[in-house]
Amino acid sequence: MTAGITLPHATTTAEHELAALQREHGRPLFALLLRLCDGDRQRAEDLLQETLVRAWQHPEALRTDAFDSVRPWLLTVARRLAIDARRARQARPPEVGDADLENARVIADHAERAAAMLDVREAVKTLTPEHREVLVLVYFQGASVAEAARTLGIPPGTVKSRAFYALRALRRMLPGYAADLR
Repeated sequence: MTAGITLPHATTTAEHELAALQREHGRPLFALLLRLCDGDRQRAEDLLQETLVRAWQHPEALRTDAFDSVRPWLLTVARRLAIDARRARQARPPEVGDADLENARVIADHAERAAAMLDVREAVKTLTPEHREVLVLVYFQGASVAEAARTLGIPPGTVKSRAFYALRALRRMLPGYAADLR
């Protein structure tokens, strides 16, 4: 059944009326909800079921003589439920599927960061003093090329050259960290 709920052994009058409501109004309600749910059949079916539950909970609204058909009331309830469901989804962070998790960047924990820091410190110690000075100023202390050149008393081009060769040496010494050293 594409649109609606199934009732086990409809024996009471309310159950008969609900089954009749579903037969008579289920398809138009489902069509409306399907449009409001951007084609998501499962969500539309859930909202249709919720609409019929509301009708069951408020039989007085269905027995009024104020209108010829209960369809407008049902359509209004369905539309409001769809709007509420959309607002609730927008208020929550989006769900993440398995495919998204496979492509997500893995963030190292504290122990891995500490071990990596020790590896990098040991590798930096093996660099020549000139290369080490440039790396410390530019990458660890955040100095610009011009500031490092003034501090060391060398031209900016030399700072860039030493930084390039220092990073290249570190990439060779730390092959597992090559992506982080670019």
